[in-house]
Amino acid sequence: MKNKKRIAIIGGGPSGLFMFKRLVETGNIDIDVTIFERKKKLGAGMPYSAEGANDEHITNVSGNEIPPLVTSLNDWVKTVPKDTLDKYHMDAGRFNEYKVLPRLLFGQYLTAQFDLLQKRAKEIGIEYAVHYNSNVTDIIDQPEKGTILVEANEQDQFEFDHVVICTGHNWPRKHEGKVPNYFDSPYPPAKLGLQLNHAVAIKGSSLTAVDAIRTLARHNGIFDKDQSGKLHYKVLDQSAGFKMVLHTRNGMLPAVRFHLEDSHLANDSLLSKDEIKAHIKANNGFLSLDYIFERDFKQPIQVKQPEFYQQIKHMRLEEFVAAMMELRERLDPFQLLKAEYAEAEKSIKRKESVYWKEMLGVLSFALNYPAKHLSAEDMQRLQNSLSPLISIVIAYIPQSSSEELLALHQAGVLELIPVGDDSKVEPQEQGGAIYHYTDETGVQQAVHFNTYVDCVGQPHLAFKDFPFKSLLNNRTVSPAKLKFSSAGEGLKALNEGKPVTQDSNGDYYLTVAGIAINDGFQVVDAYGAYNERIYMMAVPYIGGYNPDYSGLDFSEEASGTIIERLMA
Repeated sequence: MKNKKRIAIIGGGPSGLFMFKRLVETGNIDIDVTIFERKKKLGAGMPYSAEGANDEHITNVSGNEIPPLVTSLNDWVKTVPKDTLDKYHMDAGRFNEYKVLPRLLFGQYLTAQFDLLQKRAKEIGIEYAVHYNSNVTDIIDQPEKGTILVEANEQDQFEFDHVVICTGHNWPRKHEGKVPNYFDSPYPPAKLGLQLNHAVAIKGSSLTAVDAIRTLARHNGIFDKDQSGKLHYKVLDQSAGFKMVLHTRNGMLPAVRFHLEDSHLANDSLLSKDEIKAHIKANNGFLSLDYIFERDFKQPIQVKQPEFYQQIKHMRLEEFVAAMMELRERLDPFQLLKAEYAEAEKSIKRKESVYWKEMLGVLSFALNYPAKHLSAEDMQRLQNSLSPLISIVIAYIPQSSSEELLALHQAGVLELIPVGDDSKVEPQEQGGAIYHYTDETGVQQAVHFNTYVDCVGQPHLAFKDFPFKSLLNNRTVSPAKLKFSSAGEGLKALNEGKPVTQDSNGDYYLTVAGIAINDGFQVVDAYGAYNERIYMMAVPYIGGYNPDYSGLDFSEEASGTIIERLMA
């Protein structure tokens, strides 16, 4: 045991699954792996378990987009008992790799893959242990010994050489539980099983909002298809006053899922890591957002969609975003949803991608990892301009969700109100919340809703929200910061009251969400030194440096980077 490298994986959800897969794939029997899982099951994590889904919730990825595990989704579905498939109205014979899956069923797939990986580890001779119902309450670095202590359930302590933090999603509660019918997130969705006779305020229109809509709709009405196959919705008599009002900053709905040609990871048109490194070196240590936009978005489009390229070739990033947003702003969001649904249907039938949208997803994925090398100015441009467009276009809302939104809107129970950036929500002691916003005619509104659900999606959590207090108190971790390339811009941002600091060299830094990590996902301390023992894969706490939440793609890519360092 003394010669074995002791590795802890904190969290046994999808990220933990991919990390364990990487360790098993090394075939290295000189490691000893321990997995700490808060629940009694591995693989599913929050999104694909009852914590994040009901029967009505579906994935927004299909089998062909999932990074490879032990068995393909296609083959696994054929092994699922008929009773289970019937429950989800699925036919194994008609299932293919381009179809989306109920999220709870996908969770079962991930659990099955974890089981197979454990079996493989046993066969190879890799020692591992799993601690179920084990909540990791602290992590204590011991630099003098070169080890880390992991504290579970506030009492047991275990010593390791390396720790990989894979704790996944986290939805902090601020008012929920204190204010009746006020929900800080729609998860777990069972809590939204409410029969209501009034309007519900929903903040946001992302995939998170779609989850809330699907649950609330089912408890207050019935979906039914007519003879032509078109979906309709009828409100229950006892819910006659039920209605859902989406409040969005930009007044838009997410775009509809179409046929995707390339998985992000297989896209060979992207800049390589070496090319990015060389560019950063030649650009005063900064990654240029304009350079990435040209090389990882425009150039691949020039090859695949030359007509569209002709329209955008002279556009700067902001001009491109404005043009795409203007197109969306011009149309009523539900009319646009209808048009995009038809476009997506055609794309899926012909197996032809809507290429510029696909490349926007690829750009987001490509930008995610080197984003920590952007200047503070470029990160602000990314947040203010490109990110809002990306969040709409690459949500990839599945067909069935689009049909439900259109049916609900047609039935008069779903509407969308643009509320701008200055809107605010005021919780009410007696229940629900007051929504304050300026309407499109410039009139101030203050509307009381008896029920309110915050659906803006996984928040980027702040440095102070980091859960392992010993790492905070001992300054083993530090806040994520980005340097301004121009001192003048840094000073201006500081004077505007932005979270800007100045160091002893006179350089200005913008503080962004979460903790600092290096390119190997190792945490960085208060002195700028990376820690060889602690790796960070929990996306809510690295959102400042990794702005794109790419789900399983992220787990695959990050675990690949970590394994190289771990085994070096």
